[in-house]
Amino acid sequence: MAGSGRNRSDVKPGLTVDIVLKQDQRTGKLTRGVVKDLLTNSATHPHGIKVRLQDGQVGRVQAILNEGDQR
Repeated sequence: MAGSGRNRSDVKPGLTVDIVLKQDQRTGKLTRGVVKDLLTNSATHPHGIKVRLQDGQVGRVQAILNEGDQR
């Protein structure tokens, strides 16, 4: 894994990430997608930087994937 997703500087549009959607926070179910927009303005967030994926889903980044991690 390339990063944890808690630092805004690590998250950039175009990266493939695993996020947890609001409705999945209790179960911790992850959703994989490509970052379109960063929605968190602060430099860090303890629960992950909030992003919008290219498919429109919004959640907090739990993991940033390396090119080799993508399947």
